[in-house]
Amino acid sequence: MSSQTPDLPWLEPGQNFPSTTQTWKANSAAPGLLAAGGALDTETLCRAYRQGIFPWFGKDEPILWWSPDPRMVLQISKFKLHASLRKTIKKFSETPGCEIRMDTVFEQVISACATSPRQGQKGSWIVPEMISAYCALHQAGFAHSVETWINGKLAGGLYCVAIGKSVFGESMFSRSTDSSKIALAALVSFSKKNAILQIDCQQNTAHLTTLGAGVISRDKFNENIASGLDQTTPAWVFVKTDWQYLLDRQEARHDGSE
Repeated sequence: MSSQTPDLPWLEPGQNFPSTTQTWKANSAAPGLLAAGGALDTETLCRAYRQGIFPWFGKDEPILWWSPDPRMVLQISKFKLHASLRKTIKKFSETPGCEIRMDTVFEQVISACATSPRQGQKGSWIVPEMISAYCALHQAGFAHSVETWINGKLAGGLYCVAIGKSVFGESMFSRSTDSSKIALAALVSFSKKNAILQIDCQQNTAHLTTLGAGVISRDKFNENIASGLDQTTPAWVFVKTDWQYLLDRQEARHDGSE
């Protein structure tokens, strides 16, 4: 099937997004691309996420807006707690000096995500404009960090966007073995505690697949996020006993798979 390059709408700051049905199709040069331009202010970002749209662009590129179909999503009920990860989390939760914190050093977390090397990638899509925009989103209460701390040092973590009970994962980093996996597991446990049903993963990766993520149609994704947007936002605080929502699951895996 030949590649096609349809016209790309250019947005002025404050302009409404086009319908997500207008995204570039699977046979195009950039499947899921919806529009370019606009702005990264908090109001625009919240409006985008409410419609299942997110920004993703590189250095020296304009702001690009995406809404892939299908969408990679981690359904909380399908999270795969492999025996090795369960053992790691249990040890972490019982070790003095090891703790999960939320929203204590958001800017450090997003900056670490921006500078962490990625296999097969040159540079980072978390450009300075994105860092500034998401720090402002954090200050407005819509972006959060989940942080893995070991002996008073930030060892890994992730950041996400949350509106009501709709959560959108953005990026993670690790400075020690399994520290980003521990942060993700903490987010899953937090989600179980607060009846959050899914975490948007945006991109389809093999790593996320091993943890239970899978693709769903954009229509189903938008239906799911709409159901959580206007619900009461939980307090983004993690306490040690919150691990029970993950470790006490009846369906926890014990097969020793990695």
